[in-house]
This record gives sequence, C-alpha cells and structure tokens, in this order.
Amino acid sequence: MSFSDPLGDMLTRIRNAIMRGRNNVSTPASNLRGRVLDVLIDEGFIRGYTEVEKDGFKAFEIELKYFEGEAVIREIKRVSKPGRRVYSSVKSLPQIRNGLGIAILSTPKGVMSDHAARENNVGGEILCQVS
Repeated sequence: MSFSDPLGDMLTRIRNAIMRGRNNVSTPASNLRGRVLDVLIDEGFIRGYTEVEKDGFKAFEIELKYFEGEAVIREIKRVSKPGRRVYSSVKSLPQIRNGLGIAILSTPKGVMSDHAARENNVGGEILCQVS
C-alpha cells in the first residue's frame, strides 16, 4: 500500500483512535514515524509503542495515554504537507497553547520538539503540532 503522506496517515490514525476511545492503534513502521513517536513519548503524550510484524510487514502498536477518562492528546494536526512545506527559523518557532503544546520539527540534528530545537538553536521543517 502506497501513501503520499505517511506521517499524515499516522496522525489521522491516532486522531481516529482517540475519538473512538481506543487504547491502542496500529500503523505501518518507518524511521520518521518512529522518531515522531519518540518525541511524543518524551513529551508525555503517549505511553509508548512497540514494533510488531503483521502479515510480513513491520508495524508500530501505539499505546495511547488517557488521564481521568480523557485523552492526553486534545489536538494533533499536520502542519507541513507534501503540497506545502512549512519551515521555521529558531527565532520564529511557534508557541502552541502558550507552551502547553508542542510542535515537532525535523531539523539537521534530528526530529525534536520545539523546546529542544530552541535549546539546540536550530530551526527546520514543522512536521506537526500536538496539544
């Protein structure tokens, strides 16, 4: 199966699973998806993920995080899309919900949150926003 936007597909699967109140969601595995999931774990938005094999293909089983019956992720959206790439310098990185949310960036030093990008003084492509 071929996707034009694999990261957007993963974010949509997470969004749909949260709307249905599911604890787990599965998505095909890739390096970029794994790095974005690592950032979500570090920032406390998901419990974790494991790599499993389904029908001969590698996939990630993502364990979503809930607090008092509500999902920790309130909103997750794709910013930079295949048709319109969005880049930002370190000085113009957006603040998501006054610092309560994060922007996930792809920088020359790897995939990281906006807080880490400010600490490392690097800008890059804004992949998605999570709050």
